[in-house]
Amino acid sequence: MSSASVLGFDFGTKSIGVAIGQQITGSATPLASLKANDGIPRWEEIEALIQEWKPDLIVVGLPLNMDGTEQEMTQRARKFANRISGRFGVKTATQDERLTTADAKARLFEMGGYKALSKGQVDSMSAVLIIESYFENLY
Repeated sequence: MSSASVLGFDFGTKSIGVAIGQQITGSATPLASLKANDGIPRWEEIEALIQEWKPDLIVVGLPLNMDGTEQEMTQRARKFANRISGRFGVKTATQDERLTTADAKARLFEMGGYKALSKGQVDSMSAVLIIESYFENLY
């Protein structure tokens, strides 16, 4: 598992951010933002990403309330993770993502000012941060 690749998803009802990470470096790169219809992605797009990147693990961000309690989106993200696992047979994990959207915006702003803040870029950068925080929690 030392050179494991991890595909990360920032689940949303309209869009799902995707990133790829490598455990050996503990870092991740934004890949894409997939359109979703009320939280349902085009599964063939997810399948294509899994086939292309062959991840050892998939990490899905878990949107919790600031006090750590669950909300409707938490359940939906968990269901999304379970569907990926069941459909594609890939090991999945969830990761607390309470601050990732704000962090993603801050990081993108540092890199490119306001023009870097498109919704798709924020979503895929959020997926990067989900993977990186997952790696940090491993050590």
